[in-house]
Amino acid sequence: MLSYQHAYHAGGPADLHKHIVLAELLARLTQKPRGITYAETHAGRGLYDLGSAEAARTGEAAAGIARLAPGPDTAFGRALAAVRAAHGAAAYPGSPLLARALLRSQDRLLLAELHPAEHAALRASLARPGVAIHRRDGFEALLGLAPPEPRRGLLLVDPSYEVKTDYVATAAFVRRLVAKWPEATLLVWYPLLPAARHGSLLAGLAPLSPLVDEAGFVAPPARGMTGSGLALVNAPHGAGDAFASARAQAAGVLTPPADRPPRARRR
Repeated sequence: MLSYQHAYHAGGPADLHKHIVLAELLARLTQKPRGITYAETHAGRGLYDLGSAEAARTGEAAAGIARLAPGPDTAFGRALAAVRAAHGAAAYPGSPLLARALLRSQDRLLLAELHPAEHAALRASLARPGVAIHRRDGFEALLGLAPPEPRRGLLLVDPSYEVKTDYVATAAFVRRLVAKWPEATLLVWYPLLPAARHGSLLAGLAPLSPLVDEAGFVAPPARGMTGSGLALVNAPHGAGDAFASARAQAAGVLTPPADRPPRARRR
């Protein structure tokens, strides 16, 4: 769908769950000198203004990043500080810019974004050597380009799930991608909604034995998304600690859902 624009949701509780875990994973994957490829299926625009009318309309940033003061001792805090030093105190990095702040010269970014305005903004904020940006359907693009070089890498999969079939389609994509790019770690985000549609996604991912973490929101909206879920496929050693770290760093924003234990678990 081309109607979704992330500017309305940037810096909200779901972003913090996803982005803190992402930063922790990148910190682990870049400990060794060998380069990695960081890839995304739905990259968005890369850089967001939390002072914009879009951010004010939903209030998600006020319920998210505005409640936190990330310190320089965390990967997420370092990336956020670097982005704000370059773009101002109201700036918030989307996942591509967050990753770019944490990656090294030997690493590569492979980003897909189909929405024309979001793609143009992404190119404006991130077009540089070592970054490949494609205006293509993300699933089609990554399946066509996999495996990239370097082969060791991390792929973020976070469609908007505006269409009910996205859950089944996402699981099918992940299974196909793992077969083509077995060296990749895949982080799959999904929303927790009252209808619990994510059950079909997790069922489709079950053969891959992902690590799963689900977080509720301390201040959930009156309707709509009540929490955020992450499924980690081909998890590197110690990756489960990234979930615990994210919950600790965002303690004022995220909480375990009532029916879930506060830990990562295998499906």
